[in-house]
Parts: sequence; structure tokens; C-alpha cells
Amino acid sequence: MSSEAARLRLKTWTCVPIVVLANAFGDFFMKRGMPRSLESPLEYVGALFQPWVALGVVLLIVWQLSRMALLSWADLSYVVPVTAVGYVVVALLGRVFVDERITVARWSGIVLIVAGVALVGGGTEPQTTASHHGPEAAR
Repeated sequence: MSSEAARLRLKTWTCVPIVVLANAFGDFFMKRGMPRSLESPLEYVGALFQPWVALGVVLLIVWQLSRMALLSWADLSYVVPVTAVGYVVVALLGRVFVDERITVARWSGIVLIVAGVALVGGGTEPQTTASHHGPEAAR
């Protein structure tokens, strides 16, 4: 493996957990801070200023920026399935901290996601070469 490939692999394995955890915890804190019912658009805007919701929004901004960075050097067909492990994290956060009931069907889906992540993440290099970027790649 070249030093450039090793550098991209390290960047990818550093960024993937940031993408996964920022997304999962951003969603979790938004759920935790949202009022039970909102009846007008102004109440939704007001909810943004609840501390937990604001933290969730900040984490979702971090998620989007880190995902953009990850997509700038790694294959889309690698990034999307590998970061789908966030669904597992969200389910566990909901179960442990919000006492959500998760059905056998949902746990089965989570197992399938983990299996898919293992298949996608284990077989190929996660980086995109320069020849695959841009409109010329479609020709």
C-alpha cells in the first residue's frame, strides 16, 4: 500500500466514526429536547432554542460537514453503507436512554445492516482515485 493510500485509509477510518456518532447523537439529542407536540411553525422555530435541540442541531452540522469531507475522497458506494452503522447506534441509544421498545423485526433489520456493513467495509479500498472524479468519469 502506497503512503498516499495509507494516508487516505487513516483519514477514512478517522472520519467514519465522527460521521456515524455525530449523526446518531445529533438525532438523539433532537429527540430528547423536542416538546411532545408543536402546533405552529413558530413553535418549531422556538424549539431550536431548547438546549438539547440546539446541541442536536450543532452535532448534525458537524455530521454534514464531516460527511462532505469523507465523500470528497472516498467512494459513495463505500461511504453510504459503512455509515449506515449509525442506524444501529440510534437503535441502541433509543433502547437504552429513551426506553424505546424495539421489535424482533427491527432487530433483524439491524443485524442485516451490520452484515451489509461488514461486506462493504471489508472487501475494497475506501478511497476514490482521481480518474473516477468529475464529469469525465461518466464518459
